Amino acid sequence: MKYVDGFVLPVPKKNLAAYKRLAAKASKIWRKHGALEYRECIGDDLNIKGMMPFPKMAKVKPGETVVFAWIVYKSKAHRNQVNAKIMKDPQIHKMCSQPMPFDCKRMACGGFKVVVES
Repeated sequence: MKYVDGFVLPVPKKNLAAYKRLAAKASKIWRKHGALEYRECIGDDLNIKGMMPFPKMAKVKPGETVVFAWIVYKSKAHRNQVNAKIMKDPQIHKMCSQPMPFDCKRMACGGFKVVVES
């Protein structure tokens, strides 16, 4: 069964262009090392009546929006293999040595087993 790494993070709206550039680079690196899919989505319709809004969950501050992202792998073992390669990739080290367009400490992430796929 496929495996997904998921992310939710607040990003300052003024940094969205820089975030998109960073995400585009990261996508190429993850795909190069075997990820099946790489998606980065910027919040659009975030306050659905009767539901917990993403901005509240992500504790966004004024001037921020939410990014929802995921990476798909063949399995958890495949995810671990891909991420081991990612950690050795010099492009990632170069990217991570530069200032990020968001606060990494406020990013939520986790690994998920896929239970329904259609």
